[in-house]
Amino acid sequence: MTVGMINANPVVHERPERAAHPHPADAIDALDVFDTVRDIKDPEHPYSLEQLSVLSEESVSVDEKLGRIQITFTPTVQHCSMATVIGLCLRLKLMQNFPPHFKIDIKVAPGSLANEESVNKQLNDKERVAAALENPNLRQLVDECLCSNDSHSY
Repeated sequence: MTVGMINANPVVHERPERAAHPHPADAIDALDVFDTVRDIKDPEHPYSLEQLSVLSEESVSVDEKLGRIQITFTPTVQHCSMATVIGLCLRLKLMQNFPPHFKIDIKVAPGSLANEESVNKQLNDKERVAAALENPNLRQLVDECLCSNDSHSY
């Protein structure tokens, strides 16, 4: 256990198994997006965002006609200091795996974080995101969270 952890004993859920997801090869839907981000590791724990219920299939929406992907995530505690890192991980993973014409909106679930408005503003400001990812320590933490054996690309 890491010293200074905000949520030292998170609730961990089993990863559900799913049947095949048939759809046209060039179409992108919410399940494709969820499958891409579900294995991102939590910055404080050795569990995925899905296992900690930070993300679920229902927290992802895609409007292919408008070219928009939206993810709403729920930190495990209201005073989570890693919410911005989680949001950066989600944004970077989506930027790496989906066509650049998609507008990506990352938001904290309403009422789930004490500084929700500030975090939402940071996560959807391109200049702030770019500056954050230029910080070598922060980038290393994000990259560690994104390391996984699965790779989904569209």
